[in-house]
Amino acid sequence: MMTILLIGIFIVGYICIALEHTININKAATALVTGVLCWVVYILGTEDKEMVSEQLTDHLGELSGILFFLMGAMTIVELIDVHNGFEIITRRITQKNKVNLLWIISFIAFLLSPALDNLTTTIVMISLVRKLIGEPRERLLFAGMIVIASNAGGAWSPIGDVTTTMLWIGKQITAGNIIKQLFLPSLVSMLVPLIILSFQIKGVVKRSEEDKTEQAMMVSRRTQYIVFFSGIFILLLVPVFKTLTHLPPYMGILIGLGILWIITEILHGDKDEEDKHFLSVTYALRKIDTPSILFFLGILISIAALQSTGLLAELAAWMTEHVKNPHTVVIAFGLLSSIIDNVPLVAASQGMYSLAQFPTDHQFWEFLAYCTGTGGSILIIGSAAGVAAMGMEKISFVWYLKRFSLLALLGYFAGAGIIMLLYYLSN
Repeated sequence: MMTILLIGIFIVGYICIALEHTININKAATALVTGVLCWVVYILGTEDKEMVSEQLTDHLGELSGILFFLMGAMTIVELIDVHNGFEIITRRITQKNKVNLLWIISFIAFLLSPALDNLTTTIVMISLVRKLIGEPRERLLFAGMIVIASNAGGAWSPIGDVTTTMLWIGKQITAGNIIKQLFLPSLVSMLVPLIILSFQIKGVVKRSEEDKTEQAMMVSRRTQYIVFFSGIFILLLVPVFKTLTHLPPYMGILIGLGILWIITEILHGDKDEEDKHFLSVTYALRKIDTPSILFFLGILISIAALQSTGLLAELAAWMTEHVKNPHTVVIAFGLLSSIIDNVPLVAASQGMYSLAQFPTDHQFWEFLAYCTGTGGSILIIGSAAGVAAMGMEKISFVWYLKRFSLLALLGYFAGAGIIMLLYYLSN
């Protein structure tokens, strides 16, 4: 009974999120209610209340890391923005043709994601596109493609996605091999939707009007460059910090935010308090999209409830038992990752399949990294990058479903086909 009720709440919550613009209820509110109700049902249906409380505490420890990372990255990007830092890039991108600009933006996201990770890349690239395109409706197409490109780019790097990092730490993959084996399939998974979309759009974009505040106009070119390059450098160093210290990424983003905070305080130390306020981290923190962070929290605690009850592990075990072909299992995991967060799916896979069965750098692990990394693009709420884009550009679930889900699915299967072809050719 508890299981049926839990699944029912999750499905109803998912439907309400998808119909946000129809029912006129903010998706963050729905996600929070869904998440808490899932845990209420779980704890009321379990005798060991203390165990459930401990599980919730453990999950919140993991989830808070993601939320703090998201908050820190958004604040750094917002701080660069209020200093007009993105103008350094946008004034060099003179292309106005929609198709050409779409290709430029997509490839920048694809090549930036392996270094920054797909979530940070999406935040940076959408902030950049806002400076390049004035019409919000036109930006939606670019935002959707950024999600696909960022997830594809993150799949072929050990630090580009949470799941590839998990497999790297678990010794299922090595950095050099994952780059060599997944670069081409990931590129194909981005190119297929990009090519199709190129035939569907035409014309030129209307550039954003310069909308500088009086305080931002007072920022010198020197300060603009210092804040921009400091911010980008800090974001790029987060994976390095993680590798060297073995601390989670949010620790790197927090120390980076602290350093950038100090830099801006020094740069604006001689300004009046009123002028300095609009260029401060305090002001940037107020401007970040807090509802998106709360939406993220609601979605993640909902999935954490399903994981704690063992439903996801049972689903993975059932698929393994009834679907004998490992390739089919992995492809199914990728499709599931568009609905259920890919992290618990990969964690379940690591528990079910040993290194004795599939050694380090076995094609199974490479295929799993690709499928769970790119499969999240099929639905807008299937990846951290998608959720961030959804909040920043107010993308509706149904709009993305109509415009991008099929494109992402075609790209997903095209890349998977490349992997399987290369595998069979090598044998």
